[in-house]
Amino acid sequence: MVDLLETRLENRWMVQPNHANHLGTTHGGNVLKWMDELGAMAAMRFAGESCVTARMDQVNFKRPIPVGDTAVVEAYVYDAGTTSIKTRLKAARENPRTGEREPTTESYSVYVAVDDDGDPRPVPDLTVDSERGRELRSAALDGER
Repeated sequence: MVDLLETRLENRWMVQPNHANHLGTTHGGNVLKWMDELGAMAAMRFAGESCVTARMDQVNFKRPIPVGDTAVVEAYVYDAGTTSIKTRLKAARENPRTGEREPTTESYSVYVAVDDDGDPRPVPDLTVDSERGRELRSAALDGER
């Protein structure tokens, strides 16, 4: 069994001009790519197997991330089936000088653990053994609805 907190990952990308659209803010496709990559890494950490994206639910873009800010993405597994893994994905803009953050984007994804031939593999049970883990799981389940 794997605990939810063991799957929680956070990564940062400095938003450069090559990440931007014509408005000087991060292109939505880059944010989606970063979210999907980190979500897959959280799923792989949980499953101990390679994982592929099966579904990305509605993506809500709340505000842009301007060039020069840092894109911070958080991902964690909050539920699992036999071969599928549900992951919560959140992005924020962060001022690199002050650390001040604002939420920008959120979504939920489902990944499937696969073997070397691409066939689905069973995944372990998810455990939640801490108050922080219970808070994260509850937030994910509430937001999923």
